[in-house]
Amino acid sequence: MLLIWGFRRYVQQLLMTMLVCNNCHNPAAHALRKFTTKFTFFFIPLFPVSNRYQLQCTYCGNVSELSKEQSLALVAQNETAAQQPAAQQLPQNLG
Repeated sequence: MLLIWGFRRYVQQLLMTMLVCNNCHNPAAHALRKFTTKFTFFFIPLFPVSNRYQLQCTYCGNVSELSKEQSLALVAQNETAAQQPAAQQLPQNLG
């Protein structure tokens, strides 16, 4: 009997945010991605084997590994910043 098993990697982009890059020191967009490796049996993904989180600068391409806690904190920080209303600019009275 032939059993077909293996692994498959899935990529999920969690966030796109503006940060200052640690490598090139430019303010640029950074993509936070989650890589999940799943065990497959007869090409059916059954359960996750590992998760990794990476932050990539779109300007220079530098990739930084993050822990799960760091990535969740970055997502939460971005969500709270998005919920705060932007400061409304009032017209100046020139008279």
